[in-house]
Amino acid sequence: MKRGIFLVVICSVLLTQPAWAGRAKINTVASDPYLSALVIDAGTGKTLVEENSDTKGYPASVLKMMVLLVVLEQVEKGSLSLDQMVQVTPEAARMGGSQVYLDPQEQFSVEDLLYALMIQSANDAAVALAIHISGSKESFIALMNERAAALGMKDTSYYSVHGLPPSDGQQVDITTARDLSVLAMELAKKKETFKYTGTREREFRNGDFIMRTHNHLLTNFDGCDGFKTGYFKAAGFSIVATAKRRGVRLIAVVLGSKDRKVRDAKATELLLKGFSMVPARVEEEAASLPVVAETSIEKKTEPVPNAAMVEQKKEVPEAPTLVEGEGGKSFTDNGWLMFLLGVGVGLVPFIFLMVGKTRKPRRRSRRLM
Repeated sequence: MKRGIFLVVICSVLLTQPAWAGRAKINTVASDPYLSALVIDAGTGKTLVEENSDTKGYPASVLKMMVLLVVLEQVEKGSLSLDQMVQVTPEAARMGGSQVYLDPQEQFSVEDLLYALMIQSANDAAVALAIHISGSKESFIALMNERAAALGMKDTSYYSVHGLPPSDGQQVDITTARDLSVLAMELAKKKETFKYTGTREREFRNGDFIMRTHNHLLTNFDGCDGFKTGYFKAAGFSIVATAKRRGVRLIAVVLGSKDRKVRDAKATELLLKGFSMVPARVEEEAASLPVVAETSIEKKTEPVPNAAMVEQKKEVPEAPTLVEGEGGKSFTDNGWLMFLLGVGVGLVPFIFLMVGKTRKPRRRSRRLM
């Protein structure tokens, strides 16, 4: 079995070589430490820190965040289901770069391909999903651009579903750090997003292939649960990372860094700085706690009781509360207490009288002198 999988992988690599040939020449935008960056408060949309956030760059595989958004929205509309099976096409199987080595003879569920898309950054999974949903890559790219425009991503243009460098005659995908933060905020509204972006490792093809995330912040930064990394040489290393701490969710974008470790370090730095600037939103956690009645601990004086209350306390001693089992009723009715006390007081002389009548006189004992 393993030998068969190995042969499939080798054949796939050889078949995908033409897809890498004839790349279009594009300008290198990768910079040191990065082309642009920013961090925002996802709860308010407020930009906390930014640098060249409107400078255009290449998203590379970070672009797959838009693929995820379009697919999830199709599921929400009911036109697609996560358990729907997707037939792999020869076009999808020919894709190079990061992949799960899909074969035209295979079928996978939409959900399996979404995991492959976000964990393994599988280009072949992106193409398979696009063709399944829209009939062609081109039609799906149109959906991506329509959604970007609706979100106000005015400096973003998509020309692929995977983010690879363009082939001859094609254009390179364009975006900005600010536009990527807008996309990330939209994804953050969907709880199911983090099921795919927050998973570090997962089996594919019944365990014959193990997918591992490229987002090292999932392991190295407490609270991180998304989103996506991307890279090719001219684009540099990019990341859109999100983390939630103390009820606050932040989104950091680093676009076009020359070095992967620098990219991750800068994203970490941005998130830490952002969390230091935003106070904890404890109300999100407190909302699930039981409501406690207000107390007057700060007040040193107690309310003065009225005359009727004082008189009642003098005449009637405080009676204990009788409880009928756990959570039962309390016996505290003042009318009944007054009645019982009155009966008791009235019976006392009668009891003493009866005891006196029935008691025999004691004999005096003689003492020996």
